[in-house]
Order: sequence, then structure tokens, then C-alpha cells
Amino acid sequence: MSQRVAITGASGLIGGALSAFLRDRGDDVVHLVRRPARTSAEISWDPAAHRLDPAALSGVDAVVHLAGAGVGDERWSPSRKRVILASRVDGTATLAAALAELGAPVRLVSQSAVGYYGSDRGDEILTEESAPGTGFLAEVVRAWEAAAEPAREAGLPVVHTRTGIVLAAGGGAMAPLLRLARLGLGGPIGSGRQYWPVITLRDTVSALAHVLDRRELTGAVNVVGPRPVHQRELAQELGRQLHRPAVLPAPTPALRVVVGEFAADLVGSQRAVPTRLEASGFRHRDQTLADAVAYVLRG
Repeated sequence: MSQRVAITGASGLIGGALSAFLRDRGDDVVHLVRRPARTSAEISWDPAAHRLDPAALSGVDAVVHLAGAGVGDERWSPSRKRVILASRVDGTATLAAALAELGAPVRLVSQSAVGYYGSDRGDEILTEESAPGTGFLAEVVRAWEAAAEPAREAGLPVVHTRTGIVLAAGGGAMAPLLRLARLGLGGPIGSGRQYWPVITLRDTVSALAHVLDRRELTGAVNVVGPRPVHQRELAQELGRQLHRPAVLPAPTPALRVVVGEFAADLVGSQRAVPTRLEASGFRHRDQTLADAVAYVLRG
């Protein structure tokens, strides 16, 4: 049965792909935009000012909240950290309050991140039941998820999709890695032994649609690939399929010079697994790392 789904962050990598996927399968998709709405397929809101007319969401079956400032777009200055936090908390709080006031049984699928588990958990297997970690991103994610509390208190079904590293040819984490790999410079980052919870864009979109359709599914859901991989495995597979060397490492001190504090998250280890996603019946299309890299390289 088709749904009317409102999406924030629809101009982003995941939001654009999800909008197209849902429309192709017959859903009615509307976008929340930070300007006056121009068509019936748009709803105007101002998350920074906490402005969203609850009536504008009337008739919506679900909201997928993907908006938020890019974590790796700039160095983490104090002002940038405030932007990263506010862009997530303000938007989530605004949506949760509007949905609670609306009073309809609208499902809220609110983007989250595996950053919840902290920047470095080593070889520990991380399920949705694992304790939160420490560090800036872990603090952001805890506040981000907590901001949906008004919707939960109103009895609405709320899901936090803790997404891993999304692999796509057109952007995201793969863009700089692909550029380096094509030049034969895509070696390990740090030791390369850290676990990266990667997932392809098409599996991310399918997982979000799956979560939308499983109304009994609430709470945290790890949106990651079938198995986390060592970062050096990803570097080696990219090199293999591109026929380029992938042996020169990017040392951690050099990373700190280039990206600052975010380097700790790049070299940290998050062995997150999709326990609840798979238990609910989801099956990844890209089952192996070779499948995932081939998908990315096909563009």
C-alpha cells in the first residue's frame, strides 16, 4: 500500500536517492524545504527557529528525517561543532514537537549514526543493545536521538537509523577515497586494522524503505552492511578492482594535520552489525565487499 512520506534533507546523497526510490514504487513523496514552498510536494519549515506548522504534515503517514550538517565537510572548530550539533538537534526537536501536536499516528524515521558507539571500540561487536561510547560524535548522537522524545512521549512510533559509512560513487565517504585510489594512493588509513561499518547507498535506501514499511519496528536500528570490514580490506579491494596499488598508508599524524580532530574517528574502530535490521527480514543486495566496491565503481 502506498504511503505519503515527508523527507528532510532530500537534496542530500541519501535523501535524493530515497525520494526517487519511494516515488518509483508508488509512494507520494513531499520534501521539507527551508524556503517558501513552491509546489504541493513541498512543506516549508525553519528548523533553526523551531518553526513547522503541524497542519502542514496532515495526511502524511511517515517522516524520514535526514537533514544535518556534514560531519567531515570542514575541520572541527568550536563553531563548526556547534553547527553539527544544532543542525541535528534543532531539526529533530522541531519535527518531534510538530508531530506530537498534530496528534496523528505518523511514523518518524530519524537518521542517526554509528557514532553513537564512540570513535574506537576495537574488536567489540556492536549491536543496538551496546552501550554508548565517548567522544564528540557520540555526544552529538545521544543528543540527536534524545531530541525525538516529544514524539515518543506522544506515543508515536520512532526509529533511529544508526547509519554507517555509506558507499556511493557520487559522494559521501567514497568521493575522496576514490580520487586517491584512482591515483594509486588509496592505501590504508592509519593502521588499516580498524573496522569500518560500510553499506552501499542502494542498500541504505532499501533499508530505510524497509524500516518505513515495518511499523512494528521502533527504537535504534543499525543501518550497516552485512559485516563490518577492516579499512585496509576496503583499500585493497578498491585497488584490486581499479588495478591500482593500495599499499602506501596514510599515517595518523598526517591525518590529524589534514582533517584535525576528525582523524580519531577515521582511524577508530566500530564493528557495528545489523542485528535488528536482519532480524526484521531485510536482506542486503551487496553481500560482500567485492559486491559493494563493484557497485560503487559502476557509478
